[in-house]
This record gives sequence, structure tokens and C-alpha cells, in this order.
Amino acid sequence: MGAEKILVVDDSPTELKLIINALATQGNVIITANDGEQALRKVVKEKPDLIVMDVVMPNMDGFQACRKIKSSSDFKHVPVILLTSKNQKSDEFWGKKQGADVYLTKPFKETVLRASVNKLLGRG
Repeated sequence: MGAEKILVVDDSPTELKLIINALATQGNVIITANDGEQALRKVVKEKPDLIVMDVVMPNMDGFQACRKIKSSSDFKHVPVILLTSKNQKSDEFWGKKQGADVYLTKPFKETVLRASVNKLLGRG
């Protein structure tokens, strides 16, 4: 199990901390961004192995950022988990349509998030 680089994107410091705590225990390298625009810059600069991203954020939401990442030939292979409070079936449908590999809702279970990350990174 290598030290994969995970970009965590959320505008809430509290949520950011919860997600980081859930993922840091597995030896991952965690980098963060606070909105979709910053996330796009970090994707180019840091080249993460996986992205965990909120949907409701200022400047550019997670749906828009996911669509931009997944339409980029350089980064379309990077798995994206949308982790959001938007819990309607239509939200999940829209998230998957934007290219999200996994759609999870808040409040989240650490075990479910870790299992999704591990599966997408080929760890299990």
C-alpha cells in the first residue's frame, strides 16, 4: 500500500477536518482546497491520485469542478468521490452524469468513505 495523494475539497473547515481524519489514518498524503476553482489549480499542480469533493461551495461547485476534471484528457482517469449534503436521487444522478465515480452523502460513515477510497485506489 503506497502513500497515495488525495485532494480533499470542502469549504467547511469542520468537514475538511473530519474527512482528513478519516483518510489520514491509512498513510495517505492529504492536500486540501476550499472551492472548485482552487481544486482545479491543485489538480494541475499536485496531480492527486484521488479527489474527495463537496458539491455546495463558493466560486465553483463540486459538480462543475468534477465535470472539468473528467473532461480533461490529463486528469479524466483520476477518481472523484462527491461527498455532499445534497441527498436527493436527482443530485446523485447529476453527480454521476458529471463524472463522479462515487456519490456519498453527509453525514458520512468513515468506514464507507475509506472503503470507497480503497476500492478506487485498487486496494480492495
